[in-house]
Amino acid sequence: MQSATSCATCNFVACCCQIGRTRMAKRARIRDIAEHLGISTATVSRAISGKGYVREELGEKIRAAAIELNYGLPEDFAGKRVLLVVSHEAMIDFERSQFTMYVLEGLRRRASERGLVIDNHAIRSADELDGLAELARASDLLGILFLTVDDSILKPARSLECPVVLVNTDDPEMRLSSVTPCNRSAAAMAARHLTDLGHERIAFLTKPGRRTIQRRLEGVRDALGSRQDTMIVIEAEDWTVQAAQAAVAEALADDRQFTGIVAAGDILAAGALIALHAAGLRVPEDVSVIGIDGLPQGAYLAPALTTVSIPMQAIGAYSLDMLCNTAQLQGTSRNFPVSRIELACSLTKRNSTGLRASRVVEPV
Repeated sequence: MQSATSCATCNFVACCCQIGRTRMAKRARIRDIAEHLGISTATVSRAISGKGYVREELGEKIRAAAIELNYGLPEDFAGKRVLLVVSHEAMIDFERSQFTMYVLEGLRRRASERGLVIDNHAIRSADELDGLAELARASDLLGILFLTVDDSILKPARSLECPVVLVNTDDPEMRLSSVTPCNRSAAAMAARHLTDLGHERIAFLTKPGRRTIQRRLEGVRDALGSRQDTMIVIEAEDWTVQAAQAAVAEALADDRQFTGIVAAGDILAAGALIALHAAGLRVPEDVSVIGIDGLPQGAYLAPALTTVSIPMQAIGAYSLDMLCNTAQLQGTSRNFPVSRIELACSLTKRNSTGLRASRVVEPV
């Protein structure tokens, strides 16, 4: 695979930055579970420890409540394997923007805390999933995580006889649990930041294809409301700095009018900055640019990139937690419900956005 670091402008991709620990939700206490269910703390303690008699139905109810309230249940998962099925797209992203790298870092850190072993399995298409059915029945397998897979993978994944969680993608039929960023609200936040600065003509720079990216387009439209007709969509041919640069350069050559760009990813925003500079336009004085991802490298662009930061490590950690929760209740009368977790994102203000300029020629 050709790395995106092949040109000087892609130092954005290669820059190394220290990553802070992700703070997880506060864990519940036995007293919280007892109050939630209206039973004694002694009963909860017996059910969780396995010491003393508790009716099977009540014990399952207590364990389900413990998971719901984020209580650290005793686990016998140490040494178990988790199969991580990684799509071709995720591996390309690993080289280009490192979003996948940060998700994997959160996942591997959580696996280490739980004493689990992660085995990688790279695939390019659904045709390569045939061997997973046998792997799913292995006695030492806790479950399978699917990272950034397309919809073609979902049907065979639904039929696997083990716990399955989707990472950075979701199941439109809600038959598989998933953990993703809230893509729609993240993009709405980005667009709203520009409208708050007075921008009325906004371009959405994207590489269409995946449903999660479509949700970012929907988020921009949500933020613009009745002004959606003023938005333009600029489509890059690939998730690279060069493709984004070419797409924005073409839009400028065609005199497509905008004063702000919402990029569907930070790597596309980096390409937009280069194209604007090459056209003699200043950022943010002439055009504002905001990304979505929150990659640490964005702080080193010129100007430093304003972005909507996604809790990338938390996506990995929560995915493994959800897999463990599912495995704990599998086979009981209270199976862990299929769930979709969407993690909130946050605005990181830097120097690439500012008050609306007067570059746009208003129609007569």
